[in-house]
Parts: sequence; structure tokens; C-alpha cells
Amino acid sequence: MNPFEIFDKTCISFSGGRTSAYMLWRVLEAHGGKLPDDAVVCFANTGKEDEATLKFIHDCETNWNVPIVWLEYCAEEPKFKVVNFETASRNGEPFEALIRHYKKLPNPAQRWCTGVLKIRVIHKYLQSLGWKHSEMDNDDFVGIRADEPRRAAKMGKHKIPLFTAGVTKQTINDFWSTQPFKLNLGIYKDESLLGNCDMCFLKGLDKKLNISKMYPEKTVWWAKMEGLIREITPNHAGNGNLFRLDHPSYQEMANFALNQQDLFEDESIACFCGD
Repeated sequence: MNPFEIFDKTCISFSGGRTSAYMLWRVLEAHGGKLPDDAVVCFANTGKEDEATLKFIHDCETNWNVPIVWLEYCAEEPKFKVVNFETASRNGEPFEALIRHYKKLPNPAQRWCTGVLKIRVIHKYLQSLGWKHSEMDNDDFVGIRADEPRRAAKMGKHKIPLFTAGVTKQTINDFWSTQPFKLNLGIYKDESLLGNCDMCFLKGLDKKLNISKMYPEKTVWWAKMEGLIREITPNHAGNGNLFRLDHPSYQEMANFALNQQDLFEDESIACFCGD
């Protein structure tokens, strides 16, 4: 059985990266180049994806003639809205709306940004279509490769056709090397420098420092959000005031880049950690 064939209602979760785009292409290939009637492709935009990611998604939908539903979180019911390439947020508006709603910042131990801005937004949209869709236990197609066994082990009932088909990172790279369009994100240590949210707090410190130096404008929003929380909850201490305590604040990273100092590879820089 072809793991990319779809026989019942299935959401293809499209992150906007090369792997999930390749998964979509294999689904189309398995169905004669057309998205099957029981499938819907969803991309949930946080407003902090790099412009290159948004263009890449748009290239996929136009070059492959496949409908992709662009979604964003909003504070009002039904807690999502449908946008498109032209109207999608570019300045973190959905993410900021969620931070203002929760009055705190996500952190490595509480990654509710992904849960609400992406997983729940897609879930709410599918429910609006009349689907019997569970937020935490469903049959969505998710882009997990065969060389990501730890991630695969956590996926529950989610379908992971790339893993089943033995697709690896090399498979993905070989495919995109022959395509007429590409995801043009900066590369750092053989990985996308700006993939996912541009300066996601889960990225390594060395990568974030490099982004701060190469793209100083990317730091502004993240520093603004840490400042916003200090204004909203001035008496609150701990992780709530920063995206994470074991890295410098985003303003410190911006200052560091501005001073044009040499970058450190070490993940723990004593002067930043405050210990």
C-alpha cells in the first residue's frame, strides 16, 4: 500500500518547510497530480515566518495547482481566520494577540504557542467544516522523516507517510535540487537559519546570535514582546518575563549584534545567563 494514498478525510499539515512540501508533492503524485477530494492542506501562520517561507508556500500552491488553506489565530470566535499569501500577517500579529490574551510568554517548558497558533487553529478550522476531528488524537498527515525516529515515536495516531516510506533528509535535498523553485532561507550548519518562526526561542543561542547579526530587524519583535510582558505584568518574575532564562534577552542579543563582537559557539555564555 502506498502510504501517501488517502482514503478518508485527512488534513495534510503543511509547516511551510521543504519536508512537508515534499510530503504534499508525494500525495499529489499518488493521486495523479491532484489533491483528493477527502484531503485538505492547512498552513497555520504565526506572523513570524520569514517572507521566504510564505513565498515558498505560495510557489507550491501555484506551481502544483493545489489549494492550500492559510489560517491564523484570532482572539475572537471562532478563534481562527482564513487568509492568503497577500493578506497573511507579516509582523507577528497572531502571536502577539495570543501573548496579550495569556498575559505571558511561552518558553521551552510551556510551548503553548505551537499548540494554539498552529495545532488548535487547524483543529478549529476542520471542525468548522463539519469534520469529527480531535485536536490531540487524529489522522492528520505530518511531515516526519525516517531519520527522525524520536519524533515519530511521539506522534500517536497521526499518519507519518514519509517515515513509513523511508524518506530521509537526503531524499528531500535530492528532490529540491531538481525543482524550478526553492525555499530560499539562510543556511547555517546545514540547516535553515530562519526556518519556522524566524527567531524562535527554541533555536540554539549561536544560531539566534547569527540571525541578530545578519538580520538585526528580526530581533525587534521578540524584544518588543519581552518588553510588553514587563509592562503588562510588572511584578511577575521568572520565565514569564523572558522567552527563556538560560539565554540572553532578545534586546541583549540585539545589542550584542550591534556592537559587532565576535560570535561564540558555546551555548552557555556566562555574562548573559546571570548565574
